[in-house]
Amino acid sequence: MKNVPIERYLILYIPWVLAMLFQSVPTASYLVAWVGSFFIFFVVYTGKIKPLPTDHSIPEQIMRPIFIVQIIFVGYMACSSIFYFLNLYGYNNFQKTNEYLLIDQNQLALIAKCQRYYILGHAALATGMLVFMKYPAPSGYYIKKEKLANMVMIMALIAFPVSLFFLIVPGLSQFYFQLNSLSFIAGTLALAFAIPLQKMWNTIICLLLYCFNFYQGVISGYKEPIIISVMVLGIFLYPNYKKIVLTVFVPALLLLFVVLPKFATTFRQNAWSGETETDEATALALDAALNDNSANDETNWDFLVYRLSEISMFTIYLQSTPNTIDYYGPQLLQQSAIVLVPRVFWPGKPSTEDLVMVRVYDAGAVSRNSKVSAKPAYIVDTYLSAGTLGVFIGLFLYGAIASAISVKAEKLFGGYTLGTALIFTGLFQIFWRGLSFEFLINSVFWSYVSMLLIQKVLIATSVLKKNN
Repeated sequence: MKNVPIERYLILYIPWVLAMLFQSVPTASYLVAWVGSFFIFFVVYTGKIKPLPTDHSIPEQIMRPIFIVQIIFVGYMACSSIFYFLNLYGYNNFQKTNEYLLIDQNQLALIAKCQRYYILGHAALATGMLVFMKYPAPSGYYIKKEKLANMVMIMALIAFPVSLFFLIVPGLSQFYFQLNSLSFIAGTLALAFAIPLQKMWNTIICLLLYCFNFYQGVISGYKEPIIISVMVLGIFLYPNYKKIVLTVFVPALLLLFVVLPKFATTFRQNAWSGETETDEATALALDAALNDNSANDETNWDFLVYRLSEISMFTIYLQSTPNTIDYYGPQLLQQSAIVLVPRVFWPGKPSTEDLVMVRVYDAGAVSRNSKVSAKPAYIVDTYLSAGTLGVFIGLFLYGAIASAISVKAEKLFGGYTLGTALIFTGLFQIFWRGLSFEFLINSVFWSYVSMLLIQKVLIATSVLKKNN
């Protein structure tokens, strides 16, 4: 990978500049910024800024940050806001419900401003990713190809009980989430290995593990684990089974987006009340999702407008900061440093949730009497810290760190398969969506420590061998 002239990166910021020029016309400014994200995708994936890695085909390196992280993170952050925009213009389920609706011009101006921050953030994110995208990463280690499938399956089987150990140890529960995610990714990757190799026992064991993880996602009451479980398996299988993935997994994902909002809502109402058993709550939720069409339509549209997109929450923070609440400066980073100390060493450590919710309550995003958790998105925290400059620096660092960790993982674990597809995806899945500073920085820091420790274990057990 040769160094890229800095002026090439300026191409990424053209949509932001154009959106700023149209800021006096909020609708035009919003649409320019929204379309701008697709422009950035285009120039990045056509290699016009920097050539994409050629050590693997695109489907075989899709788990690298420049692909999976950028697509999901930006899709959730910037592209999903179109549903809120349409809703503001009186659309419901993509149909105009009131031709004479008066548009809230103040809200329109606010979402246009949010979208300008989104497109600036996307440009900065892509810049950081491209600058630190240095593949193939030379590695001093390797693993024999014939041992790879079994090794990944064994890691899946070991990581899960170890994660349960951390769950019961006071103050170390954060490691449970890392290793549980690693077990899921390892099991899914092992299943994708076992099927084309026609290893019957590997396939059976991995399929049972995958079904167990899928069931855990179903009874969690959240939509994300179910969608991720289907999506990841499809991605891992795609290089060997392109037609099957396109004809089965893509429609399955679309169907999940249709039925899951109603399913999750109904499940929570029944299971979380404590009055209904998990299996009964699952059956009721599935029946509601598949058969209650009128309620389903309303719930799906509400999900697209207010849950898939967080732009409505962002507008609240724009109105309060810096007008009534000053920028936080380094305060959020200082709080993140406090959170890094494991609770096992500091039993009286302030609750991370409480630290984050202070700024949520102060901004009026939710009532202090509400039981709702409404943690700010990562880009919101960058804005709250330092406005426009904070968004640029924060998103550049986000992209840079994600790429740098992926490259480091490939150096430590002998290439893409173990380094990025397994370790990076398993331990650093938080990069896909991002969270508030305190949660994100804590997770990334300790996941990095876990990555180094796992490498030491694999070297000590001779799974990873040094190149001569």
